[in-house]
Amino acid sequence: MSDYMFVLDSHLTSEQSKALAEVRDAAEKANLNLFLTGGAMRDMMGGFPIRDLDFTVEGGTVKFAKLVAQQANAEVLSVDEARKSVELRFPGDVMASISMARQEKYPKPGGKPQILSATIHEDLRCRDFTINAIALSLGKASRGLLLDPTNGLGELSRKELRTVGNYTLYDDPARILRMIRFKTRLGFTVDERTLMQYNNVREAKLEQKIPAAAIKHELDQIAADPAAGDILKALEDEKLTTLIAPYLTGAKLNLGGFQKLQKARQSLPYGLNFGIDGKALFLFLLMEKLNAKERAQLAKAIDYSKEDVDGAHKLEAKANKLDKELSTAKLTRPSALYAILSKMPGEVLLFVLMRSNHRLALDRVKNYLQKYLPMAQEVSPRDVVGAEPGTPKFQKLYAQMIAAKLDARPKKVVVEEPPAPPPPNTRRSASFGR
Repeated sequence: MSDYMFVLDSHLTSEQSKALAEVRDAAEKANLNLFLTGGAMRDMMGGFPIRDLDFTVEGGTVKFAKLVAQQANAEVLSVDEARKSVELRFPGDVMASISMARQEKYPKPGGKPQILSATIHEDLRCRDFTINAIALSLGKASRGLLLDPTNGLGELSRKELRTVGNYTLYDDPARILRMIRFKTRLGFTVDERTLMQYNNVREAKLEQKIPAAAIKHELDQIAADPAAGDILKALEDEKLTTLIAPYLTGAKLNLGGFQKLQKARQSLPYGLNFGIDGKALFLFLLMEKLNAKERAQLAKAIDYSKEDVDGAHKLEAKANKLDKELSTAKLTRPSALYAILSKMPGEVLLFVLMRSNHRLALDRVKNYLQKYLPMAQEVSPRDVVGAEPGTPKFQKLYAQMIAAKLDARPKKVVVEEPPAPPPPNTRRSASFGR
């Protein structure tokens, strides 16, 4: 195993490792060159937790990705036929993308690109920022080989953002939103040439050419980011939140609500397997200060689905109902609290942490997240005996094992006191005083 593969393994959760293995094995069977790229490599080499798995394949992608989804029981979330890119959700709420290695050639600033199949080296040299232009080969013959043609590792070590080319932001102005997101999330500076390019793009008002689909994609990325509030504040400082909606600034931007959400997220233990619909929380807060007409206009402009908007609207009612139950119910055992909260979506629990005024409800949610849920995840389904996985009997036995662990009284640790030292010898020795 190469050093880079060891570093990768140390950064992945168990669910991410399983998803990566599924994609890697499928690529070997299909005789395709597979690489880990983009944000996954940036986060790994920068020492950040890996949020999503970004795969790049030399060759056909869409058919391959759908085959992977079928074999790995993953859900296909979206397909970009133009860029031959597929978004997937693997078991354990692992998000991943499988994309074709490609070149994008822009006939004019902000124009529609011509997309061509390419090698991995050509792909990396056409990306946005150097920190996103690093790849790790996952193929059998070259597994662990690092590719860094634009010196992205250098920028990571200097904590600096630099575009791959001199026209990167001109070609696709949506990248200015990404630049501010990375700058805020990672705490990086922007190198002088990139900053000059950014200022020239703004002076030419090329941000007005960013399509609604690109803005929506960027909002989805912000919604999944723990620092969403800070990113929106940075965008407002650059007078870019009005691209989302002209009235989305000042008091209507609800930065106070996003700061409370960021504080609530701090209650989540690191590495916890805990699914959260970040989009529902994000949309609720984004629309909370708007009137009904403005909400409808925003949803239409960014093309949010009715399901997305309804999910955001219903979130508050679900959280209020849970808040009331937690603040009044008599729960004498940890397993009783676990039975209630383990069925609740993660975004509802975060909403309670963000808005509840009941100390008992807050304490119970925090105990569940920080104590009972980690304990429950120590019980493996492999420990269940006497029933076939997936059957009602299996689920019942599994739930009983979790309840037994949660309700077990901690063993008393008996500390044996050391024997008392003998009394001091007060008799003088024969030679004393001679």
